[in-house]
Amino acid sequence: MSEANRGRDDPLLAVRELRKDFGGLSAVDGCTLDVRPGTITGLIGPNGAGKTTLFNIVTGFIQPDSGRVYFRGGDITNLPPYRIFRRGLARTFQTPREHASMTVLENLMLVPSMQAGERIWNAWFRPGRVRAEEARNRDKAYEVLEFVDLAHMAHTPAGRMSGGQKKLLELARTLMTDPTLVLLDEPGAGVNRTLMQRLIDNIERLRSERGITFLLIEHDMDLVMGLCDPVIVMSEGRHLMEGPPDEVRSDPRVLEAYLGGQYAAAEG
Repeated sequence: MSEANRGRDDPLLAVRELRKDFGGLSAVDGCTLDVRPGTITGLIGPNGAGKTTLFNIVTGFIQPDSGRVYFRGGDITNLPPYRIFRRGLARTFQTPREHASMTVLENLMLVPSMQAGERIWNAWFRPGRVRAEEARNRDKAYEVLEFVDLAHMAHTPAGRMSGGQKKLLELARTLMTDPTLVLLDEPGAGVNRTLMQRLIDNIERLRSERGITFLLIEHDMDLVMGLCDPVIVMSEGRHLMEGPPDEVRSDPRVLEAYLGGQYAAAEG
């Protein structure tokens, strides 16, 4: 389906019957799910449920054995990551991948693709174009850093940041691309409560003010239940169920497959 023909209710991201096996083990087993525009969708499930493998397939880092992935109405299955990235689908990783020796500002300025300065002849014959583009990227990077409250660290080497600050930097790097959809892989892992609240506030503001859609994997159930709607549950590589947080939290299948004792006890 072309993007021009998509309706308002069509999914922004559509995963259809995805399968990925590793040595006879089904990491993703016929998974089908949708992410609607303007949502903050949570993706939960026990370790080994296939969540990160699903992210890696959607973003082109690994290829599925079968199934399709559609983004904004177009088939992106098996496209390389850089082409998916240019279409407006960005992601973060469980472990931040900052350039440790470069400053926070420089980490952001590296993100925009197809920069004129990447071609040596432009530096020789079009230095004005290169300088102007670099100035625009710098201005945008400062704007993004202000948004995520990291402007005070603009000239700090990224390797000196705390784990939580690096998670904010990961989010900031995705914003340099003006994404339509951001996939967050465990944004709360290793983040203290103060930085966690800042991260949550940023995600909510980006959804409400800039219309960015989010799909996030997270093991912190308080974060998921307070931030995400809907919540999708995976188990053994398959889509188990989805719904509003309260519905997911009390579903017997979820309690058995993942939430278990912590939330089962709360229900009793």
